[in-house]
Amino acid sequence: MEMDYATEFPHSHMDRRPRKRAKLAWEFPQQTHSKAHSGMYYGQEVANMPSFGTSRILPDHAGLFVKGLAEKGSPPWRDDDKDGHYMFALGDNLTSRYKILRKIGEGTFGQVLECWDREMREMVAIKVVRSIKKYREAAMVEVDVLQLLGKYDKNGSRCVQIRNWFDYRNHICIVFELLGPSLYDFLRKNNYRPFPVDLVRELGRQLLECVAFTHDLRLIHTDLKPENILFVSPEYVKVPDYKVTSRSPKEGTFYKRLPKSSAIKVIDFGSTAYEHQDRNYIVSTRHYRAPEVILGLGWSFPCDIWSVGCILVELCSGEALFQTHENLEHLAMMERVLGPIPMHMLRRADRHAEKLVRRGRLDWPEGAVSRESIKAVMKLPRLPNLVMQHVDHSAGDLIDLLQGLLRFDPANRLTAHEALRHPFFTRDPYRRF
Repeated sequence: MEMDYATEFPHSHMDRRPRKRAKLAWEFPQQTHSKAHSGMYYGQEVANMPSFGTSRILPDHAGLFVKGLAEKGSPPWRDDDKDGHYMFALGDNLTSRYKILRKIGEGTFGQVLECWDREMREMVAIKVVRSIKKYREAAMVEVDVLQLLGKYDKNGSRCVQIRNWFDYRNHICIVFELLGPSLYDFLRKNNYRPFPVDLVRELGRQLLECVAFTHDLRLIHTDLKPENILFVSPEYVKVPDYKVTSRSPKEGTFYKRLPKSSAIKVIDFGSTAYEHQDRNYIVSTRHYRAPEVILGLGWSFPCDIWSVGCILVELCSGEALFQTHENLEHLAMMERVLGPIPMHMLRRADRHAEKLVRRGRLDWPEGAVSRESIKAVMKLPRLPNLVMQHVDHSAGDLIDLLQGLLRFDPANRLTAHEALRHPFFTRDPYRRF
């Protein structure tokens, strides 16, 4: 007889080194057997993009989720794949409460499934973690953090909200509210066109409010990036894009998408570190990694602030600020855009990073791996020039803010609370001087 059960239980605190995990994607390529489901259970389509909000569940559609089900029965037992991922079919039950409708993301941690919650009668996103010890442990750390955040963020206005969690067939399953696309996916769908500076202001304000909130709780996110910031709503409007030349061949290039709502939430707290933890290991996704992390100087709250600065530049320009996968080139790019790295930081580089430094300065361009690497660094503009290429007003305030967020020395970097008081957020951008 099959013993198939879900367990919900409090767990002992596990103060373990958090593991890096891949992004949560809001859109995943349709599988061949999922096509029949598109549009069947959901409500309206919004400007060619399916609405992922709970509003799409109309009262007369709700019965479709229950009608014809095998009495909310358990799916047949399937072995996990070779990497420990949960194997499922669309329409399966994930416990008697949830019905799997589609896969919306996957990564090294596991998969994210869009499900119908029969009890609350709403759509949810469920992260199904691989059945491997280190990922199960990391998931329990994330549950700890999410429950702490939820305790102090009653309105769920800053961080994604955990709805529930359970252990099913040796997979930790974390149930979240369902949100819209990530900032990265919105940029990608927009052919990497920059966001208007006024939208960047609203997004930056909310992001810094979230960072200030988590830092006040003595938590360091460590993996802030556009993929981990989601719009609450998937809805958008198309507006003419006057900056595009008539030579552009793609259909629809003369229009760009703007979100109907600028409301965002931060997700992916699986790499979050508590203030008291050992902090000498590598954190952050490459493009958003602070210099103190690369140099092995240890890191703390300011590494999140550096990531915020990189994100704001990317939203303004449409492209990641430091597009590299190699440490020396990355540091050289930083110097090209922001000026020289302080000598006291270079001198303190740990044994893994000391080969990047020679005679008290960065070993560049002598230590470059190729001429192409040198060219990639040389083509980067200074930060003020980069911003002014893309920002039509408020450029001065934005440049000053970014220079505070992207200070090399973490001790001198702005805090989230200081950044929120910056004129970029407090000054009327249309006021005449």
